[in-house]
Amino acid sequence: MTDGLSHRKNPVVSNRIKSGSVIDIVLRKYGNSTVAVLPPAVLKNLKLTAGQQMTLATNEQGEIVLARKRSYRLSDLIAQCDPKAPAPVDLAL
Repeated sequence: MTDGLSHRKNPVVSNRIKSGSVIDIVLRKYGNSTVAVLPPAVLKNLKLTAGQQMTLATNEQGEIVLARKRSYRLSDLIAQCDPKAPAPVDLAL
């Protein structure tokens, strides 16, 4: 395993990863950090690039959920507000 990857049932097809495929990766030491290296086909399939900000969460089953970090625009957040809604009790003036 020189590249740190072992593929189950060859999920890489035409440099794309089949949806629902499982790919084993190896955690590596990188300075004082530990990194998980994702194969190029995974990055391409998910439209991810190096340097992109992500969020990492875990669930009760011990699974890791990695997602694109959401970005918000002020106009979108304001559009969700109801200007006629009463102020929350803890913000009462």
